[in-house]
Amino acid sequence: MSRSVRRVADLLAAGETLFSFEFFPPKTERGWDSLFRTIGEELLPLEPAYVSVTYGAGGSTREQTHRLVTRIQEEFGLTVVAHLTCVGSSRDEIDAILAEYDRAGVHNILALRGDPPARPEVRAALADRLGPDGHGSPDFPHAGDLVAHIRRAYPHFSIGAAGFPEGHPATPNRLEEIEYTRAKIDAGADYLVTQLFFDNRDYFDYVARLRLAGVSVPVVPGIMPITSRKGMDRMADLAAGARFPAPLLRAVSRARDDDGVRRVGTHWATAQVAELLNADVPGVHLYTLNTSRATMHICQNLGLDSYRIP
Repeated sequence: MSRSVRRVADLLAAGETLFSFEFFPPKTERGWDSLFRTIGEELLPLEPAYVSVTYGAGGSTREQTHRLVTRIQEEFGLTVVAHLTCVGSSRDEIDAILAEYDRAGVHNILALRGDPPARPEVRAALADRLGPDGHGSPDFPHAGDLVAHIRRAYPHFSIGAAGFPEGHPATPNRLEEIEYTRAKIDAGADYLVTQLFFDNRDYFDYVARLRLAGVSVPVVPGIMPITSRKGMDRMADLAAGARFPAPLLRAVSRARDDDGVRRVGTHWATAQVAELLNADVPGVHLYTLNTSRATMHICQNLGLDSYRIP
């Protein structure tokens, strides 16, 4: 299978619907072995256009993120987007990371403000490295500042930014939130990838509001299938303010066990993706949680052999 590493901005500009997968750095070597078997044997045949790798709160997985990004790109020839957060990071630290990615040929970055560590003692230790509102950093108070810095220093990079169909939990004023998003685009972001959501109406309305605000870049919807009741709780924490529609909750409540919950979650995600495809979205970003089962089943449910949409 022929593959080449490309800029995500160029892939999106081609006008095809792109599927992408997201991974996170495993905590153990056994987890690394398992993830690479999953990617090579089960997910690679699904032909994602690109994949992305997350970055832990407060930069806690910085080295592991770089290791996973470069290893995926080198071993599989996949286009990889490296998440990069500015929380608690100085300009020199960000520059060192960007230079390392540039040397490795990784030219796709998802620029995020990020969340400070959850543990109070760790957050307190970082107090003088955080921005005035407890997020970002003195050098990069907002994600837009990070985007602007990357665009100036590495104009050849493709830069993505985050979008929030249900609203950003730290910005209850939805009009203000759209202005923050527009600022990221004005600073040089090429596209947006959204936080997870379970009602496509939230995505469609979000895109319509962005267009009214003059934002014309591609907005890639992010979909995370529910796989267990415990997983739902984690999603609620991960995406503060995530809205679980009543029909989805009702379907989950009928499931006898987590296997039933997984089937409900896969069915719901399949329906979401089918509707999004019918609306000609620029792509669909699947949060895989480092497993293949739901991602493979959604592909099969859509009647596809792979996620390369002709």
